[in-house]
Amino acid sequence: MLQALILSFQTGTGSNLTFTGFDNYSRLLSDKTFITSVKNTFIYLLVQVPLMIVLALFISVLLNDSKLKFKGFFRTAIFLPCVTSLVAYSVVFKYLFAGNGLVNTMLLKLQLVSAPIEWITDPFWAKITIIIAITWRWTGYNMIFYLSALQNIDNSIYEAARIDGASASRQFFGITVPLLKPIILFTSITSTIGTLQLFDEVMNITKGGPGNATQTISQYIYNLSFKYSADFGYAATVSYSIVIMIALLSVIQFKVAGDKNG
Repeated sequence: MLQALILSFQTGTGSNLTFTGFDNYSRLLSDKTFITSVKNTFIYLLVQVPLMIVLALFISVLLNDSKLKFKGFFRTAIFLPCVTSLVAYSVVFKYLFAGNGLVNTMLLKLQLVSAPIEWITDPFWAKITIIIAITWRWTGYNMIFYLSALQNIDNSIYEAARIDGASASRQFFGITVPLLKPIILFTSITSTIGTLQLFDEVMNITKGGPGNATQTISQYIYNLSFKYSADFGYAATVSYSIVIMIALLSVIQFKVAGDKNG
């Protein structure tokens, strides 16, 4: 990390580097590609992370029901995407959402659309495809944390609430959510970090296209290092911008959650 920090104050191609002070950091502010990458990454962050957290929480509550049959099967099925190969599942999604892929075929057969949706080549739908992909993969991962925490909540608390006439929704918002607050904070922070570092899905599904419509910060770092002229100094600077964003967002999440240690 220290070496990367030193590298961020240097510029040049390959190993021919010279110290240039804060030039790389000032360059960030006028770099349109970097700004576009940040915007794209934050769109994923603001849409996908809350969606995934809510879905994971909802599914975990359903799967914690003692009356539910085949719980083991459902838990395994929802968690399985987390252990699949990033590249493999990204390639599968690319073919599923292709112009003549299974998704468009089903939508046309159900007459939900009149023409195939350009999931990969349209800027808007390409972002939606990435959001669907990462939500599918990581929802089960967060679900496991919530499920583990739910199993540690004493059932007598819910029994007392039911005796007092509390509805299922009242129990959820009055008991479940407050008791899961530390886990919700943890999954929110880890999901934020993961989204800010998003690379594999974008690289393998859309390659950052069309244009730079889906490019993330991590993909831009890769391009600076290995696709364009090898500007490792500026790539290190962009990398440290992610570190700064993660630190700021983590502090904000701690403060919003009311954590005294934040």
